[in-house]
Amino acid sequence: MSASILLVEDDAEIGELIRRYLESNQMRAELVANGVEMDAALAARRHDLIILDVNLPDEDGLSICRRLRAAGNIPIVMVTAQTEDADKIAGLETGADDYIAKPFNPRELLARLRTVLRRTNGAQEVGASFARQVYHFDGWRIDVSSRTVTAPSGVKVSMTGAEFDLLHALCEHPNRILTRDQLLSLTHGPVTGPCERSIDTLVSRLRQKVEVDAKNPKLIQTVRSEGYVFATQVIRR
Repeated sequence: MSASILLVEDDAEIGELIRRYLESNQMRAELVANGVEMDAALAARRHDLIILDVNLPDEDGLSICRRLRAAGNIPIVMVTAQTEDADKIAGLETGADDYIAKPFNPRELLARLRTVLRRTNGAQEVGASFARQVYHFDGWRIDVSSRTVTAPSGVKVSMTGAEFDLLHALCEHPNRILTRDQLLSLTHGPVTGPCERSIDTLVSRLRQKVEVDAKNPKLIQTVRSEGYVFATQVIRR
């Protein structure tokens, strides 16, 4: 079944062009102009991913992203102005899975959507090489096939696609320093913009979920001027 995309864009002409392009590439796309219309569309129909413009006429995109993330884990790709790097960082901080800057090539947007959808549970079959991968560390359990994270207490911890991919990458390379560029490649794929800040933001979000004290992390440690290291023993079964 084709993915269902909800496009939140107040510029009707741009929105219609994107909608048509997505539908020409075997995706179902619905266009809405603001947060109120978005809420109605989400209540009425299931969607697999939201493309969310930052600059909207009523509730701004960052505020919408924040409340969407508080309510669930639907994948969100933020659209920002070319020069507004602060918006890109803020989007990641509020829980967006990826961002793309205007003006953008529609093919790049499509590639980013497919990347985010691939790492979303149920959006696409997990590759055979990952089908039975389960990682264990410090009482945590990471199941790649179901993309679930279980805390030592037995409680499942909700994560965005980008957060899960970062944790997966760290589990694949424990006790090894990974640069920010390496982590970006392992989680987002090639990106442009404020790369260091974006991975730092993602690491900060993940620490909030897996560290006992996110301000004094023991698992995901910063290596000054180099990157990060996942400082724990990981067992893969």
